[in-house]
Amino acid sequence: MVKNIAEEEHIPSHFLAKILQQIARKGLLKSNKGPTGGFCLNVPAKKLKLIDIVDAVDGMSNFTACAGGLAECNSARACSLCDRWKPVQSKIMTFLGKTTIADLVRDSKKKADKPVTRKVLRRV
Repeated sequence: MVKNIAEEEHIPSHFLAKILQQIARKGLLKSNKGPTGGFCLNVPAKKLKLIDIVDAVDGMSNFTACAGGLAECNSARACSLCDRWKPVQSKIMTFLGKTTIADLVRDSKKKADKPVTRKVLRRV
């Protein structure tokens, strides 16, 4: 399973396996070992949000720390970069907190069902 996904997504299989193991350690996936093993969701797709996966893989420090990396920057005295970053950060957090794996699967199926149309460009 990991090998197939890695090939389809053009990423190294060992890299994908490590990511899936991290997610499994957080209890979001079940890992089954052996030749017929693999990974499956341990949380219903309707309840598994992208923010849970981001937290399992990278943690939330990228969304809570200063965008410019300044140690003295905080919510009471934000740097100029953070002032501009906060609205973007808020939208990202909302997206990650509302979007579930089931949403992505549904959207993917919708795209797969649409016929592919080709646009012909004409030179003028």
